[in-house]
Amino acid sequence: MYVKNREELLSHGNRSLREKALDIAEYTLQRVDPYRVTRDLVRLQGDVLSIGDLRYDLSRGRRVYVLGAGKASLPIARALEDVLGDRITDSLVIVKAGQESGTRIVHLREASHPLPDERGFAAAQDMVRMARQMREGDLAICAITGGSSALAPYPVAGVTLQEKREVHRLLLECGASIREINAVRKHLSQFKGGRLALAIFPAEIVNLTVSDVTGDPYDYITCPTVPDTSTFEDARRVLTCYHLWERMPASVVQYLREATPDLENPRDFGDRPVHTFLLMKTGEVCRAAADAAARLGFTPHVLSCELEGDSTEEGRAFGARLAAMPAGAAALIAGGETTVTLDTPGGEGGPNQEFALSAALGISAAGQVVLSLDTDGTDGPTPIAGAITDPSTLQRAKSEGLDIGDALRRHDVSPLLRRLQDAIVTGHTGTNVNDLKLGLRA
Repeated sequence: MYVKNREELLSHGNRSLREKALDIAEYTLQRVDPYRVTRDLVRLQGDVLSIGDLRYDLSRGRRVYVLGAGKASLPIARALEDVLGDRITDSLVIVKAGQESGTRIVHLREASHPLPDERGFAAAQDMVRMARQMREGDLAICAITGGSSALAPYPVAGVTLQEKREVHRLLLECGASIREINAVRKHLSQFKGGRLALAIFPAEIVNLTVSDVTGDPYDYITCPTVPDTSTFEDARRVLTCYHLWERMPASVVQYLREATPDLENPRDFGDRPVHTFLLMKTGEVCRAAADAAARLGFTPHVLSCELEGDSTEEGRAFGARLAAMPAGAAALIAGGETTVTLDTPGGEGGPNQEFALSAALGISAAGQVVLSLDTDGTDGPTPIAGAITDPSTLQRAKSEGLDIGDALRRHDVSPLLRRLQDAIVTGHTGTNVNDLKLGLRA
């Protein structure tokens, strides 16, 4: 079971509907487990390693490396270890601090997320050094997934790690989309934007990754080992759009303003061998939830697999849409990634918590419930995965003198959700395929 506080969440409100919503969430998280998909894709028979339709003969001295960084990288690394065992020549996978390890051969390094730290910087430098030792005929299997930008920071010369950390903070709080955020981060890195691949060559690269970005663009999912489609001009445009030039560290402003075309990330790798396998697309969240809902007797309606926008606004609209649906057992489902904009320093919370809480303001009947969940298990910089709400949320908040509107305005919703026992706790799930938005009505 992923949800650790299930009984607490079922101790109030519409227990039957809440239970079904949690069952759908559990099934969805099981379906998007990258370990299972990796084991199906990667096989070893004698000396022949198969990865999809690729074949590698390991009897001829081919060295195999496993590199990774991200919130869904650990299960992929575990699967590779279970398949390859001591055939792995060397390895380094950077995981979020607190993730359970369980690896015997693959070397793990912990680092901070969502803001980078010295541990991640040191690990990223070590990974580049390992990459530069590879030679023609070697194989680098790269398990780089969402979260790698923070877990493997390697700022350009002239920008310190502390300044890069401030860049991450400002971007995460300004309301920019993940594509916009990454366009900036990729152009301040010696690791991202295809630059790790340049260190790995002439070895062959096989990417095994999981999408946490709408539209599943490779260079925003596993960007250190694929060509970059963004440009310095894209990065500059983001800073202009979100009024960040005056707030950015001076070294960052100078670097981005003065960057010349010859400093651009690689747009292609020519004939160098790179193969990318997308283990899980973002839309799989919606498909899994729809299957589970149908099995429980609900008619599924997928609103969007690429939902974006302000969490509070989108949550309220989602709740109103659920309330307006015709009578009958139905499930309203969406995937994607909504955002929070902090105009002033906020409290404790995250986009899924704000989504579920604001949705409670839009639903109107006892036979309705909304669940919003970050599939990696950590919503924003909190240990909370998301929240589940229903009309009782408003009633209980009122009886305890809690102001939901004020908590949303101050972006301080975690304390309120904890007190109302509507905060979902899963711990690290080992996957990262965007968010699940689920509304049920009886």
